[in-house]
Amino acid sequence: MTAAGTGGTFDVIYALDLLGTAAFAASGALVGIRKRMDLLGVVVLGLVTATGGGVVRDLLMNDTPPFCFKNETYLYLALAVTIIVFLIPRKFERQRKTMLLLDALGLGTFLVIGTSKALAFKLGFMGSVIMGVMTATAGGMIRDMLGNEIPLILQREIYASACIAGGIVLYLLHRAGVAAAVTLPVAALVVIAIRIAAILRGWQLPKGPVI
Repeated sequence: MTAAGTGGTFDVIYALDLLGTAAFAASGALVGIRKRMDLLGVVVLGLVTATGGGVVRDLLMNDTPPFCFKNETYLYLALAVTIIVFLIPRKFERQRKTMLLLDALGLGTFLVIGTSKALAFKLGFMGSVIMGVMTATAGGMIRDMLGNEIPLILQREIYASACIAGGIVLYLLHRAGVAAAVTLPVAALVVIAIRIAAILRGWQLPKGPVI
């Protein structure tokens, strides 16, 4: 959720960032459609899902205006995807597994971007991991709350926990002096692999005891 620089790894991360933005926008739009919202409501959910995490991160880090207002490509892309989903929602509903895989890809990419930005701002271990997790999940939390649902990360899904694992890996590799060309894809792959494995194998976190 930030414009990447030129060359190599950063070009790939930027491309994946845009793909993740599109996937998150689609997921937000589908929630709005399932809730029988009008076009404006669907657009709002699509935009906040795609960009909300990065906006919250940037506001907390006092990096203003937030990333999507510095590079409006994110807003235009999220808006275009949202409108397409609004027009042909059934085609996207039928591709649920593909959407989940794209969501996992976006999750890993957003985690890497958020954590990397926190490191660039000289945040410590907790701050860097939290900013990464927030970048990846806050948009979805806002989507779920606007859609009157319990946020996904507060349920038993292996979602935010996958981001935490990836953020820890990225921070440790960074502190060990490993080059960004290695740390970024490795951390992203950790998140993606955990999330996909959780989807395929039905992994869930334990619930609290009944009281």
